[in-house]
Amino acid sequence: MLNERKGSDMAVDMVSVVAGLALFVSPWLFGFSAEAAASWNAWIAGLLIAIVGVWTIASCQNWEEWLNLALGVWTLVSPWLLGFAIGSAVTMHVVVGLIVAALAIFELWRSHGRPLSAA
Repeated sequence: MLNERKGSDMAVDMVSVVAGLALFVSPWLFGFSAEAAASWNAWIAGLLIAIVGVWTIASCQNWEEWLNLALGVWTLVSPWLLGFAIGSAVTMHVVVGLIVAALAIFELWRSHGRPLSAA
């Protein structure tokens, strides 16, 4: 429930929302909207990251953090998988991917109270 969430949990999720929105607007801000692969990936991944972040704030389910981790990893590696090499596009995807993945790992670690590799 929303009332049971700590302020620090909500702050972490808000960072993901802001990162997703930043990725979403980055093709226009950094001038790579003409590059189809980079811009469409930024729009779709950014929107999904923001939606999952809002959803996580509202319901706080463990699977949402796993989804955020997957989206973060995808965003991080997508410049190489999709083959776009525009510097600003690569930088935005890598930075946002690292932020979202790292925050998801942190939240998963906190929710389990132990490292993810522990049984």
